[in-house]
Amino acid sequence: MTYFVRRLLISTIALLIALSGSALPAAPAAKGVLVATIAAPIGPVTADYLAEVLERAAEEDAALLVIELDTPGGLDSAMRQMVQAILKSRVPVAVYVSPQGARAASAGVLITLAADVAAMSPGTNIGAAHPVSMGGGTMDNTMSRKVENDAAAYARSLAAGRGRNVDWAESAVRQSASLSEKDALDRKVVDLVASSLPDLLARIDGREIRKGDETVILRTKGVPVTRVPMGLRHRVLSALADPNIAYILMMIGVYGIYFELASPGAVFPGVVGGISLLLGFYSLQTLSANYAGFLLILLSVILFFLELKIQSHGALAIGGIVAMVLGSLMLFRESADPFLRVSWTVLITMVALSAVFFAAVISLAVRSQLRKTSTGPEGMVGEIGEAVTDIDRMGKVRVVGELWDARSDRPVRKGERVIVKALDGMTLVVEKKDR
Repeated sequence: MTYFVRRLLISTIALLIALSGSALPAAPAAKGVLVATIAAPIGPVTADYLAEVLERAAEEDAALLVIELDTPGGLDSAMRQMVQAILKSRVPVAVYVSPQGARAASAGVLITLAADVAAMSPGTNIGAAHPVSMGGGTMDNTMSRKVENDAAAYARSLAAGRGRNVDWAESAVRQSASLSEKDALDRKVVDLVASSLPDLLARIDGREIRKGDETVILRTKGVPVTRVPMGLRHRVLSALADPNIAYILMMIGVYGIYFELASPGAVFPGVVGGISLLLGFYSLQTLSANYAGFLLILLSVILFFLELKIQSHGALAIGGIVAMVLGSLMLFRESADPFLRVSWTVLITMVALSAVFFAAVISLAVRSQLRKTSTGPEGMVGEIGEAVTDIDRMGKVRVVGELWDARSDRPVRKGERVIVKALDGMTLVVEKKDR
């Protein structure tokens, strides 16, 4: 009996231990890190891309979102959207200026200042955030000061909110100050310099950051890392935001519309031109282009079209070339940033091709109008034939392989060559051709 009781107690204790072990909660899975790469000018596409990645990071409750940044700057409106998204994100955000040779210039400075963790890779730089005029206009002194003061105050606010160098943030806007990664670390513009992404994640592990009213401790060492590249939609829209692509699309669009107007019913040029023109308009909107430049280019096409209809002896064509050159120069000309204007190579190539093309078309049109008529009654005048019979006032001739009744004021002998001078009904008026 004692042995039975002992075995029962042992079995009961083992069962209780097993049950209690199965009831213990499993250790929570380590939160992952998402990585978004922005290696392009800041614009509506990059702002939308960042918003989508931040939304995914919130859904997955990621430990951290790392933005690998390499940008020459961009649009102020898009930059502010990205900054607001970073500030409102409940997932910690680190901006990592990377890889080596990358930069966070202009709008990239403020995006870096807004991050919970600001880091740079060796061989990178940050700065030159002075605002420039967009859309082809030149700001007067009053407006320029307003824009500069607004940007400087915004930079100071972001730097102060993250405990970074407020004075340098203002100088980046007012004096376009720039720093290497070492100087940026020494002057407390960024938090650290990391040689690689794993190095960054290892060094910020355990760091405390403020998210709203809460303190969050980063746990990033050895956690899974997932890269979130731009999708097809963002890649296409990013390509359209290239000023060179926008300019080429716009030119294709106006050419397509021109061909459709010149040859109504062709359909294909009109369809291609319409689509290209709409895509060009989208690009111009994202780039804040000068629409006066676009209107000048459109005027040039109208002048080329009128040259085909009105004999101006090249005056309209020359006006069209001048309008196209001026419009192309004005389209993105006023921006101080090279990445926001058409390259000279593309501009000169397109203008030269357009000038050569329209010059060739106009030349063909003029020559066709000056060329002798080859059909109808007028086409017979000047043709050479042979007298089939003697022509004494009336007779027969062979012209262009056909027999015709012929009349001549002077006698013509059979076999002699004749030239057609006129057509009287179905009778040719000819005369003997001197050899």
